[in-house]
Amino acid sequence: MISIEALPAGCEPACHGCRHRLLDASESLAQKSDYLSRALRPWSSRIAPIVAPAAGERLSYRDRVTLTARWAAENGWRFGLMRRDELIPIHDCPVHTQRVRTLVRVLVERLPPGDEFPLAYLHVAGAQATLIVKAHRVDPGRLGPAAAAVLGTGIEGLWLHLHPAAGRRLFARSGWQLLAGAAESRDSRGFLHGPTAFMQALPGLHARAIADARRHLAPGESVAVLDLYCGLGATLREWTEAGSGALGVELAGEAVAFAARNAPLAGVLRGTCVQRLPQVREWWAGRSGERVAYVNPPRLGLEREVTDALARELRPARIAYLSCSAGTLARDLAEFEDAGYVVAAIRPYDFFPGTHHVEALALLEVR
Repeated sequence: MISIEALPAGCEPACHGCRHRLLDASESLAQKSDYLSRALRPWSSRIAPIVAPAAGERLSYRDRVTLTARWAAENGWRFGLMRRDELIPIHDCPVHTQRVRTLVRVLVERLPPGDEFPLAYLHVAGAQATLIVKAHRVDPGRLGPAAAAVLGTGIEGLWLHLHPAAGRRLFARSGWQLLAGAAESRDSRGFLHGPTAFMQALPGLHARAIADARRHLAPGESVAVLDLYCGLGATLREWTEAGSGALGVELAGEAVAFAARNAPLAGVLRGTCVQRLPQVREWWAGRSGERVAYVNPPRLGLEREVTDALARELRPARIAYLSCSAGTLARDLAEFEDAGYVVAAIRPYDFFPGTHHVEALALLEVR
């Protein structure tokens, strides 16, 4: 039984989103360190202490969220997480930023009822918010009062996305309409983004991780950097500002478009990393001087073809690998070691305080 008194203010007792919410910072970090030592046992002696946010940054940090929306005549709109078939409302979640919490309250008050507006999800990416509706058409005029009020919450762009099959796949290519505000925003570090952007939590901590990767890769005029899963181009700009030639690969079309603007001196290819291996090989062969790689894959880790190409064919002098899954990281590190790489260090970061998640940056070099 969870003691309500022990929870942070606004935390819903039934919510299952933050497994460490009853732990203090030191207890949470100890559990995460123990997990990493077990998951990355062959390299446990090379795991540094977890870099954690300041005490004041452990709440109100999450500015990219997806919430399920449900309507009931007796209690109106509710936004939250699904547990089995039940929606757990988290309107005042203390992990969400003030902007997200204010937005949810405005939508609860101003949206038309569910029998007129079949809203399924609310997605927030920084200053861009999207109402995802499972329908082929709705009357956007019914959203006028809500749209006007949303722009007073810190949201700069409100979108309507018609996607009748929305579910595990939130977004479709068509069905987009900007209801109010601007179609793009800049994050706290000045990077342009749109409504579907992937954004790391705790930008300051992410900047520290990038700085650690930069020190290892040592970009400069005589160093070329391959950046796989490059997202919006934050790391691409890091390498080009240091004087490196850089090539990024990213699947999401919106991210590719913004990466080209956020890092205009870099090349950016759209597609999966496997699909773009022929172009990567051509670019790699045309580079002179040292060649290094930065990779930041999703939880599934590197595709086997990509691991093989990096470890046994391209063979960058140094690799920085930021991972959100210690399990797939261990698998991939073993492959790199088998191909003649050594793991020089592993630096973990507490990007999601209050949860059981921990990310790690592995720094590799050729023996």
